[in-house]
Amino acid sequence: MANEDNLLKNIIAHSKEYGFIFPSSEIYDGLSAVYDYGQNGSELKNNIKDYWWKFMTMLHDNIVGIDAAIFMHPTTWKASGHVDAFNDPMVDNKDSKKRYRADQLIEGVIEKLEEKIEKEVEKAAKRFENFDRAMFVSTNARVLEYQKKIDEINDRLKTAMGNGDMAALKQIIIDLEIADPISGSRNWTDVRQFNLMFSTEMGSIADDANKIYLRPETAQGIFVNFLNVQKTGRMKIPFGIAQIGKAFRNEIVARQFIFRMREFEQMEMQFFVKPGEEMQWYEFWKAKRLKWHKALGLGEENYRYHDHLNLAHYANAACDIQFNFPMGFRELEGIHSRTDFDLKNHENYSGKKMQYFDPEDNQNYIPYVVETSIGLDRMFLAVLSASYKEEKLADGSERVVLRIPAPLAPNKVAILPLVKKDGLPEKAMEIMNELKFHVRCFYEEKDAIGKRYRRQDAIGTPYCVTVDHQTLTDNTVTIRHRDSMAQDRVSIASLKDTLTDACSINNLLKSI
Repeated sequence: MANEDNLLKNIIAHSKEYGFIFPSSEIYDGLSAVYDYGQNGSELKNNIKDYWWKFMTMLHDNIVGIDAAIFMHPTTWKASGHVDAFNDPMVDNKDSKKRYRADQLIEGVIEKLEEKIEKEVEKAAKRFENFDRAMFVSTNARVLEYQKKIDEINDRLKTAMGNGDMAALKQIIIDLEIADPISGSRNWTDVRQFNLMFSTEMGSIADDANKIYLRPETAQGIFVNFLNVQKTGRMKIPFGIAQIGKAFRNEIVARQFIFRMREFEQMEMQFFVKPGEEMQWYEFWKAKRLKWHKALGLGEENYRYHDHLNLAHYANAACDIQFNFPMGFRELEGIHSRTDFDLKNHENYSGKKMQYFDPEDNQNYIPYVVETSIGLDRMFLAVLSASYKEEKLADGSERVVLRIPAPLAPNKVAILPLVKKDGLPEKAMEIMNELKFHVRCFYEEKDAIGKRYRRQDAIGTPYCVTVDHQTLTDNTVTIRHRDSMAQDRVSIASLKDTLTDACSINNLLKSI
């Protein structure tokens, strides 16, 4: 865990030093769990958006995009269940005065038990040459004891959360003898529910009649526009609506850098299907979305599915695509079969029909929905944490490099004149002025070329083009590859095609 903590700390420090992420309002000592994206961070973020948006709306002729407003009629959130059910169970430690999510404290105990099982498995695997993991797990007394404990805790947690039983959650904390990680005490308050929506007032009078909410998710903007999009786009079931946008949650315990924030961005697609066909589409999108992630080359071993045991009130099936972040496997994207809950509730609350007329069956029905929902900020952290490498080189020197997939990199190429004289800067600018219409370029002439290479490694630039005295005689340049540090001599005329091909999001999409 210490190494994982150090990795996250190093990523946080690197992000600030190289213009990826800054603490918001830092000159005023910052604002908890709110961050600003710097010049390199905003470029990387936009490239991730572009990769997702093109995948959804260009590769699928039955998916279109919208951009719904952040402010919505307050009844929207009554219909969606957020007013009554969008709560987290929180508990305070009376000695440290710190507040925690009760379910996460309990899940922490489960994670420790799972780690114990893995340690037992690892020890056994070292002892036995022909090790059978499944056989060992099913027969080892200590492992069976751990698994039995995990199952018992999971059953109690699922029941308590499903029933909204706060007293039962506290009893689990007491029975497991969970201590506050800061004070070490077990002096807990009762568990209470806290609604996570930010509220504000619209208009000049601050009263309940004018109370509205900052949206806690982007999905509802899609649902209330379902018929608008379907009719104006002449869409036929099955079809999807995609959206990228900000959402806001008053997280009581926001932590782990940009993994959990109060202001964040979502990339969501709601796929409308015929009732009874939702499970086949659910499986389709599970596979399709995992393939999208793996195409980036961040390591197939860093992904896994995690099926939900405790389903949300609107779902009949749900799973997460988890990624191996510096703090372990955590949710990166959710795939949910939302049934007809949302559209049916909006029909009930608004009094407006939300039904689709199916010309093939000659009948009206409310479609079922399969949702794919990914946190853009979490995706950013996944790319950053998988790309961050501290390397010792053959000559004994060290470098920090971000091996960001080339199509996502903030800058695709750095144009570097070897020296600041002899017409090399002018020739370098000539090359840059040609390339910048095709790939994002960065120009730098300060410091020795080796130092400039290291700076470009640190921000993830996949290619550096060095302009030297030979360039003036034969119109060739040295192109240096970030990952291998290999250098090739190529003609200036070939640069555009070489770089655009290697850095193309469209070429990345072709691999999916």
